[in-house]
Amino acid sequence: MTDTVRTTTVRAEAATDGAMRALGARLAALLAPGDLIIMSGPLGAGKTTLTQGIAEGLKVRGPITSPTFVISRIHPSLGDGPALVHVDAYRLGDAAELDDIDLDATLADSVTVVEWGEGLAEELSEDRLEITLERRPDDTRALLFTGFGPRWADLRL
Repeated sequence: MTDTVRTTTVRAEAATDGAMRALGARLAALLAPGDLIIMSGPLGAGKTTLTQGIAEGLKVRGPITSPTFVISRIHPSLGDGPALVHVDAYRLGDAAELDDIDLDATLADSVTVVEWGEGLAEELSEDRLEITLERRPDDTRALLFTGFGPRWADLRL
């Protein structure tokens, strides 16, 4: 895969878990089958909470919980939209272990969210949205959305 150029950067803040879920639902309205989202940030930053909002917006079957021990869950659509593939790469040692999950089989038809995917999942798609989350001392969250490739050239939240 060739080096993909960053095309867009958007910053956002969320003061509460509800605001984080609402931001995820707004993001879901922009998502389509084949989209890859890679999330990074420390424990408690809100990766799963944001994914819950994405799931709500996509109208997929829940509940959405962190797949830390099962590594990956597929949440089928309750309507006509794409399924959500929710991956937690925290326990994976390298990209080869992520490759063993065989995300290539579902990537084209689903929205794929990889928590803890930084440094592991970038090779899955040249077009991807990377989200870095930070939990501030006052419990608000700062988010940095970085789009790579033509798919994300005009990201607006």
